Amino acid sequence: MSQPYILAIGDIFTDAFIKLNEDVARVETDENGEKRISLPLGSKPPYDGVDIVQGVGPAPNAAVATARLGVATSLISFLGDDQVGKDAVAYIAGEGIATDQLSVQEGMKTSYYYVLRYGAERTILVKNEAFEYKWVDPAEEPEWIYLALISNDSWEFHEGLAAYLEAHPNVKLAFQPGTFHFKWGVEKLATLYRRTHIIVLNREEAVDITGASYDSIHNLAYALHDLGPQKVVITDGPNGSYASYDFKLVTIPNYPDPAPPVDRTGAGDAFASTIVAALALGESMDTALTWAPINSASVVQKLGAQAGLLRREEVDKFLADAPDWYKLTDFEG
Repeated sequence: MSQPYILAIGDIFTDAFIKLNEDVARVETDENGEKRISLPLGSKPPYDGVDIVQGVGPAPNAAVATARLGVATSLISFLGDDQVGKDAVAYIAGEGIATDQLSVQEGMKTSYYYVLRYGAERTILVKNEAFEYKWVDPAEEPEWIYLALISNDSWEFHEGLAAYLEAHPNVKLAFQPGTFHFKWGVEKLATLYRRTHIIVLNREEAVDITGASYDSIHNLAYALHDLGPQKVVITDGPNGSYASYDFKLVTIPNYPDPAPPVDRTGAGDAFASTIVAALALGESMDTALTWAPINSASVVQKLGAQAGLLRREEVDKFLADAPDWYKLTDFEG
């Protein structure tokens, strides 16, 4: 391929977004300080609407983001041969993503999530189907592999991925760890961490992985580098994000929201994958970090993780219109 080529890896599912009626549903705080959604039990409360969003998940979200930004993209995901799966394959193909490495498994259902929306917040009811996770070497060596959320049943797949990376030292690994990556722990994934070119995660996840102090971004970044990644990016909600690379630690603020967020689903996926897309396109890490918050800010303006993902010319326009304070600076904290 003449374009740079990214192979995204991770689970795929369909989301049903159910907008709760805020006159009926409530958000309550329990005795442990945790917020919970409350609905009348045994009744038929009305809801405001439902929207079906196909072909989502951190890896598919990343694949759509990188494809829209001009990177040749393929996707390894696992799904059933039901109508939901067929619709997801058609959707992914329509985004210009190669689908020949999708594993469509006979007699299986495609994973289906229900997203309960309350304002801009959401609670996701998840059910992951038990697919057979088998690594198959891609026919063409990608410049990048982007690894994100994938099932607890995929350990043998990860062993195959690690072996492939060992045999193909020029492939750069971008790692956006998912739930089971955190549960497996650093020791089990040591080979992949050592092979990681860039890791992107939030501040709490960085603490979970390293055990370093939440209070020190410097120590969190150093601890992540010690595991192997050459570039470390730590997101921190309203405080913006931090990145450690080339012997420096920098910070970038969030891009200003053009309007109040509609739905925060996929903002982190957009951020991480936009950095990787920019690097794949030959941009510097400094530039990549200015692109990423723009795509995140766009995604939260629309329902679902992909509707707001931008194309290159749109990112360029947002950069041109950015306020003076939107810039990369050295982090001294």
